Amino acid sequence: MSVGVVTEQSLTLDIDFRLESGRILKPLTQVYETYGTLNADGSNAILVAHAWTGSAHLAGKSSQEDSKLGWWDAIVGPGRLLDTDRYFIICPNVIGSCYGSTGPASINPKTTKRYNLTFPVITIRDMVRAQALLLDHLGINKLVTVLGGSMGGMQALEWGTQFPDRVASVIALATTPAPSPMAISLNAVARWAIFNDPDWKKGEYRKNPKDGLALARGIGHIAFLSDESMQSKFGRRYSAKDGIFDFFGKFEVERYLNYNGYNFVDRFDANSFLYLAKALDLYDVALGYESLSEALDQVKSPVQLFAFTSDWLYPPHYTEEMFKTLKSLGKDVEYHLIPSPYGHDAFLLEHETFTPQVKSFLERVSRR
Repeated sequence: MSVGVVTEQSLTLDIDFRLESGRILKPLTQVYETYGTLNADGSNAILVAHAWTGSAHLAGKSSQEDSKLGWWDAIVGPGRLLDTDRYFIICPNVIGSCYGSTGPASINPKTTKRYNLTFPVITIRDMVRAQALLLDHLGINKLVTVLGGSMGGMQALEWGTQFPDRVASVIALATTPAPSPMAISLNAVARWAIFNDPDWKKGEYRKNPKDGLALARGIGHIAFLSDESMQSKFGRRYSAKDGIFDFFGKFEVERYLNYNGYNFVDRFDANSFLYLAKALDLYDVALGYESLSEALDQVKSPVQLFAFTSDWLYPPHYTEEMFKTLKSLGKDVEYHLIPSPYGHDAFLLEHETFTPQVKSFLERVSRR
């Protein structure tokens, strides 16, 4: 059962929010959506963290006329994995995004113009520290869990290590303790695509640099898929609209990348894309610690980790490294390797493959 129409909410704090870089953001705005009802003592809250270009619109519709459901609608609602008859679900839009939270597309109050590249570099840790302020505002001292995939999984790990007393559990899917050189290199090529678009104008564009951003998104899509999923979805089929010997003719997979790339530019800001890519590249759960072991030793709650067999962006061995480290530290940790042909996007496309394990985990956590 769907949660129906959901109203976006916003919190603006007139504070000096100090970032990891030492720079200050003021004011600090966070857009978020909630589902279900917070109980009297604020003990039934779950935070769902979105991935790179996601938003606070986790589930339901934005209006009666809206035909598009939230990005993880299938797991939120009465009787679903995140049961809104039982839990109060919060999904905040990360700072740095272009969906309402403070980011490079926001107005800098000092100049009354968009921040653009004057916006400071942000980190995943900054995003989570901002979310902690949102929870303070909502009167939530401790979360039942933080759940997220990809960049959302990084946020879940940060909650577990930076705010260990504020989470009763952590669930991270398709993520990594630190992106590999290969993952960073893919983001680097995506950045070049935007930088080389003449409409980008070093971030001072009046219109989104659509060719560069579409190409950058196409590079991302390749990383999110897998050879098996591409074979199944496209094979070597040539577009029926083109002749095989037409120089500009396209395979179906090319048309897919072209369509998704140019569709993306209508909904996402190029500078936000760049800033969030930078945050991904900089991410390291062990930042400020001597080792991964020292970082994960901060965790006090049960942890559930998921990896997907065909994910080549954040391959399973990175998750396995975290699992082994947590296990060696005597932590309460589960690891599930899910067979899937869908690559990195499996956590979004195949919720049924991990729903039973997450449901069982949450039941166990609630009995502690």
